[in-house]
Amino acid sequence: MAGGQVDDHVRFDARERATRHRRRQGRTGCSPGADCGGERAAVMYSLLETAKLNGVNPQHWLADVLDRIGQSHPINRLDELLPWNWAASR
Repeated sequence: MAGGQVDDHVRFDARERATRHRRRQGRTGCSPGADCGGERAAVMYSLLETAKLNGVNPQHWLADVLDRIGQSHPINRLDELLPWNWAASR
């Protein structure tokens, strides 16, 4: 095309491809194939097993905790949501 419009379009596509990976990471900072997904899974498994050790049904505990967080549970009272404290408050 006239006026270098094709060149600008090609350069834009190259920039788009170069930033696609960063956009895919999103706010988590976890890129595909990174270890952080495994670390997060390990934390979740640990919390679920801790719930079991405290005599708490992990499914009920997780559903309640997610519900409370969704309803703006105060951040300064997050310790109430830990399995050993959650069981005591029930």
